[in-house]
Amino acid sequence: MRFDTVWTNATLATMAEGGPWVIAGGMVGAVAGKIAYAGPAADVSFEADKTVDCAGRVVTPGLIDAHTHLVYGGNRAAEFERRIAGVSYEEIARAGGGIVSTVAATRAASEDELIAQSLPRLDALIAEGVTTIEIKSGYGLSLEHELKALRAIRALGKARDVRVVPTFLGAHTVPAELKGHPGAYIDLVCDEMIPAVAGSRLAVNVDAFCEGIGFTPAETERVFAAARAYGLKIKIHAEQLSDLNGAALAAHYGALSADHLEHLNADGAAAMAKAGTTAVLLPGAFYFTRETRLPPVQMLRDAGVRIALATDCNPGTSPLTSLLLAVNMGATLFRLTVQECLAGVTREAAFALGLQNEIGTLEAGKACDLAIWEVGDPAELVYRIGFNPLHTRVRGGR
Repeated sequence: MRFDTVWTNATLATMAEGGPWVIAGGMVGAVAGKIAYAGPAADVSFEADKTVDCAGRVVTPGLIDAHTHLVYGGNRAAEFERRIAGVSYEEIARAGGGIVSTVAATRAASEDELIAQSLPRLDALIAEGVTTIEIKSGYGLSLEHELKALRAIRALGKARDVRVVPTFLGAHTVPAELKGHPGAYIDLVCDEMIPAVAGSRLAVNVDAFCEGIGFTPAETERVFAAARAYGLKIKIHAEQLSDLNGAALAAHYGALSADHLEHLNADGAAAMAKAGTTAVLLPGAFYFTRETRLPPVQMLRDAGVRIALATDCNPGTSPLTSLLLAVNMGATLFRLTVQECLAGVTREAAFALGLQNEIGTLEAGKACDLAIWEVGDPAELVYRIGFNPLHTRVRGGR
């Protein structure tokens, strides 16, 4: 076989389903930016324009952060002080803080300022081997400012060599000017924002925060119906603080993912499994808000639901820009296995974004997005804390 580039003498953590997921003495061969071969080097003879000796290093698919709110203005350090003094996130939100305070800072920032503030956060994730990232809007809460945020999200993907998946989260909370009138705001989201977002092609997904301090299931369903009418895919924030059966609702609409899920019930898990909706667990938010109710990991396993992990990078509940730390938290806080944790930021994260046919595993036909690590055992990527062993990041074979 002939390749453009070959990475050989590697320990491959392919993350592929079926068969061994770790291959010693492995190699990856790329042609035109896609993987043409990934497997034992002894099983193939080849020629290549360029050969890279990985010296036994672990090679994984490029990491995927499948849930972030990376683009926002300002920060919420003052609220953090209140929370560590004992005030709950819900109390802060009901008192006019929380998301609403970030909305004010985001509205006040120009598009260029949002890009400038967001790039360091994106760069931190890229430096840990992230090659694909989902970024949500949701801090504009008006047509003008939501479109501004989505343009900034798109611009980040042009400013850096990273695949950006933009998600419209207009149904994040009710803006101050419509406080007490969630129905009127949902009218705006469904009748004006979603058509404009779809028409501009600034987002591929629509998300909603279905929660007591967010939107009711009925309001959320209106958003989903509008999204589906405009050909946009669906995601949901559900069952983080209470059980409103949001995950089951999202599954009914064929959602790509339901995220958070600490209060998920068995019917919701069964509905997700039937629909192929991925669970995206967010240990950074669990840790940062000092939650005590764990997501029902065994229930998800038993139901056959795919489990992804993500940073939930956001200013209020998870100001986390390390996907490797999220991986460790997935193991230490949620008791996921090493394989589940690594699959959670590769293969399963790809499913959460509907990109499983393009990225997430080291298999022929997938994009040649690789992370090459200065470790000899994949478990080290989960075990270490505050340690970034990235040796080389490869995106599209480069």
